[in-house]
Amino acid sequence: MSLKCGIVGLPNVGKSTLFNCLSNAKAQAANFPFCTIEPNIGVITVPDERLNVLAEIDHPEKIIPTTVEIVDIAGLVKGASKGEGLGNKFLGNIRECDAIIEVLRCFDDSNIVHVDGSVNPIRDKEVIDLELQLKDLETIESRYAKTEKTAKTGGDKKAKDSFEVIKKYKEVLEQGRNAREVSFDNKDFTLAAKELCLLTAKPILYVCNVDEKSFKQGNEYVKQVEDMVKKEQAEMLVVAAKTEEDIASLETYEERLMFLEELGLKESGVNRLIKSAYKLLNLQTFLTTGPKETRAWTFHKGDKAPQCAGVIHSDFEKGFIRAEVIKYDDYVQYKSEAACKEQGKIAIEGKDYVVQDGDIMHFRFNV
Repeated sequence: MSLKCGIVGLPNVGKSTLFNCLSNAKAQAANFPFCTIEPNIGVITVPDERLNVLAEIDHPEKIIPTTVEIVDIAGLVKGASKGEGLGNKFLGNIRECDAIIEVLRCFDDSNIVHVDGSVNPIRDKEVIDLELQLKDLETIESRYAKTEKTAKTGGDKKAKDSFEVIKKYKEVLEQGRNAREVSFDNKDFTLAAKELCLLTAKPILYVCNVDEKSFKQGNEYVKQVEDMVKKEQAEMLVVAAKTEEDIASLETYEERLMFLEELGLKESGVNRLIKSAYKLLNLQTFLTTGPKETRAWTFHKGDKAPQCAGVIHSDFEKGFIRAEVIKYDDYVQYKSEAACKEQGKIAIEGKDYVVQDGDIMHFRFNV
């Protein structure tokens, strides 16, 4: 399952520094715009403490976590929707992503020049909003007349659905709002909306990049973003990218843990960001475990047992018979599949079973 989050922001807000903390693929971090010319891509391990707990029980040969792809996209400037700066490349790279992580500068530093001359995260957010909205309006307007004609002159239900969706999006975008504010109860409308691939329809996580003294209590800039996020019903996270860079530079897990303890943190901002990105994509994890391997598998929240079987191999879904399910807490308590069976803790589930996060699964199939 290849899923991708794009890190975006104006130049010099700290997004490449943040990407460097997330990935071994080191992006150039420099004090000038457009230091990231091509999108840098990193495959990021999703932290999951449950894997280590299961590995202590089963002592597997391999531990395989699940992953999410993170893309560091070149900084955007005003006029990007019309091709200014690296606009066309920037917007094209966002279109390929499933979700957006937008980094907002929430720190003062006279040594790092802001592209607009002063620090103002709300203005920065509005600049990016406007450019994405203009590009979405361009997409909508290019389809409007043709879709309207087909919807009104023919009996094509799909065209009629598409036109209703386009009309609604046009109305919202012209008000300076984002397409993600629109939701459709009708499944056909939802499908038509997805086919448009609008930039402002993608789920978004705002990351406030602060200095070290502000990462626990926040600052005035963070408060401004919090107020904005409440109105938009978006997700938000506070991270100190430079501090995260210091944590990532430490060689051993023990050193990193000690540093976090000194800072009064249970978990690094990078780990929280990865988990938030995973959640943003509406993803969950089921597990398999045994002497060969303990492994995490990614699925979409709400997927049923056959779909999850297909994550492992398409043949598992085609020939699905049943799923044997052990709850994670039961496995940890009884320490083995055999013991769970003795205690009646293995559930036999059919094709309508909705898989839950943390389920330990064993699929029976026949092709």
